[in-house]
Amino acid sequence: MGGDSEVNGFPYSESLLHGLETSLSRERLGTYLAASGGDRVQALRLYTWNTAVSAAFYGPLQGLEITLRNAIHTQLSHRYGSFWFDNPDAGLDAGASTRINAARSDLDRSGAAPRPDNIVARLSFGFWVSLTGRGERRNSGRKANYEMTLWRPALRNAFPHCERLARRQVHGPLIALRLLRNRIAHHEPVIKRDLSQDHDLVLELAGWMSPGMRSWIEYHSRVPALLARVEKASLRYF
Repeated sequence: MGGDSEVNGFPYSESLLHGLETSLSRERLGTYLAASGGDRVQALRLYTWNTAVSAAFYGPLQGLEITLRNAIHTQLSHRYGSFWFDNPDAGLDAGASTRINAARSDLDRSGAAPRPDNIVARLSFGFWVSLTGRGERRNSGRKANYEMTLWRPALRNAFPHCERLARRQVHGPLIALRLLRNRIAHHEPVIKRDLSQDHDLVLELAGWMSPGMRSWIEYHSRVPALLARVEKASLRYF
């Protein structure tokens, strides 16, 4: 594309386009170039929008993650004690135990006390999502059974605003949102996802735990406005 082009008020000269391709890499821009039919200005416009919508998801995903970890921690503490992750009756699998030990080591290096609240704060979204799964092998070699040790006696109570909720109804959507979170964290394209559905999942899951949190996320979220903006511009790539 020769001459100057303008996207959202920003002028793109040929030399600038070449410099941005070098800085961002042709490989990174590949998804956006394919979606825009090779139009470099349109690809950069889409790249900029991808960055904006990824940033907009940060707040809703953060709200969901914190609500999830606190709800799970509360229910497992009721069932197995505040150090539930050390209680063999909870039956955590080897992967979960490894993450707990890593959190303890991190606390030790930083000089922080290994209190339950400190350990909980250092565990990733993936850790909490895994507790809604079936469970893998334990350190003993036996298969963990999260349905019987975690879900039925405790974790289903973390979602009090949805009746007759099965574990898989929580785990599947959480897996999808964990993948979205990881793509955003690694600066990857999210334009091929159904982002409207992703946003609805955040709200639905948050609402099962706390209707107030759902309302708070929904009111402050910038995601719907960005989705409307890309629709208005006829950039229907997600």
